[in-house]
Amino acid sequence: MARTKKRPAKKRGTRAYHGPAVVIHKNLAELDRKFLIHPLTHPKDLEKHPPRIIVKGKGMMMWDLEGKEYLDGFAGLWCMAVGHNHPKIIEAVHKQMKKLSYFTSFHGHSSPPSIELAAKLATMFNPAYNLTRTWFTCGGSETNETQFKMARLYWQLQGKTDKNKILSRRFSYHGMGLATTAATGIFPFHWNIDPLPAGFITVGAPYCYQCEWDKEYPGCDFECITDLEETIKNEGAETIAAFVAEPVIGSGGVIPPPKEYFPRVREICDKNNILLILDEVITGFGRTGKMFAHEHWGGIRPDMLSLAKGISSGHIPLGAAVMNAKIYDTIGEYQDERMPIMHGFTYMNHPVACAAGLANIEVIEQEGLVKRSEENGKYLLEGLRTLRKYKSVGDVRGLGLLAALELVGDREKRTPILPENSAPDCLVDECWKRGLYIRSSTMETVAVAPALIIDKKTIDRIIDILDDAIPAMEKQLLNK
Repeated sequence: MARTKKRPAKKRGTRAYHGPAVVIHKNLAELDRKFLIHPLTHPKDLEKHPPRIIVKGKGMMMWDLEGKEYLDGFAGLWCMAVGHNHPKIIEAVHKQMKKLSYFTSFHGHSSPPSIELAAKLATMFNPAYNLTRTWFTCGGSETNETQFKMARLYWQLQGKTDKNKILSRRFSYHGMGLATTAATGIFPFHWNIDPLPAGFITVGAPYCYQCEWDKEYPGCDFECITDLEETIKNEGAETIAAFVAEPVIGSGGVIPPPKEYFPRVREICDKNNILLILDEVITGFGRTGKMFAHEHWGGIRPDMLSLAKGISSGHIPLGAAVMNAKIYDTIGEYQDERMPIMHGFTYMNHPVACAAGLANIEVIEQEGLVKRSEENGKYLLEGLRTLRKYKSVGDVRGLGLLAALELVGDREKRTPILPENSAPDCLVDECWKRGLYIRSSTMETVAVAPALIIDKKTIDRIIDILDDAIPAMEKQLLNK
């Protein structure tokens, strides 16, 4: 990506779309403030700033109440792999709703889309992994809650009642339920909701840019691996049911691991008879340039695989808790025949959601979006690295179309711009003013994760807007 001089960013956010008329409720923003609760939003924020109300989306683009156009550089919330409002998914949902909009899958009931999607997923993994059993949820939090319960059930039915602890990593994110919050290693999520469930323990993460042991990869001794081994030794392997990990840490700062990391994790889990749960809620379905991120490091066999987001590209809430058939068969063998598996959510195996998932996977495969993610992901990283010319850009990292800038006040010391978290939020706001949606994350990062349909021209547009927005952020926070 040749960049000899900075190009002025084009003015964005003013083009009106031409489509069906939007009925604008004059008091919609006020009704939002009065009645709606927003995730990860301070109640006072909406008193200071009106909600950003999006009314239409198509492909990479979306529009607000006033008809202003925005480029979605974050795929909604990491999820819209095929972009907004894909016609094939809409058609599949419409078709299924005309046949069967809902029926329970409790007590052995079923529907064709859930059966077909489970069978399709079973063909998408390495056959040697035997990942052939799936139940479908409404999203990542439900999926990981399900995995944790099944991991404990698997061991306890075999008489290993002490084998119930779940290990996770610092900076990890696994969901918003109580158990998934306890497993999440971003500690502000833990504040003021005590007591969290017992049996969840965090270990070090391969966060090389901000190594907690002050080491530099590749000259380190993989202290993050040693921390896992020592934790298992101190707790006792006989007390640990599973280790859950994102192949690329997402909400905790977009942190890809060194190539040696996961092969060693798999060896440690095998050695200590611990299930490995790979949380691919963000990384699944092409996001990292492979259909599933664990494919980047050959032989990383998950015992359980958590999926969501990209499985339906956000069109309908859907997640998938996939497990090795041995786990399911063991539960079936040891569970008292008078007692069903005591777990389930109302909308598990939802026929409309599963129809959306089937159509979405078909689009990803037919349009070659995994390969496009790999190729354009490299181009995106190349463009983002040109932004290191700014003193506030400390690190640029990513894998496929999952990338981040880490912002710093002192590049040598790798310390944040104060007050903490102000820089990512400010940069996101400056990008929004210029017609680009990206997201601030923890660890002083701004994440970029566009739909897999993105092309190089649109990537250039993202870089241009960031190129214009970063100096505006620095002017506010660094040049006082």
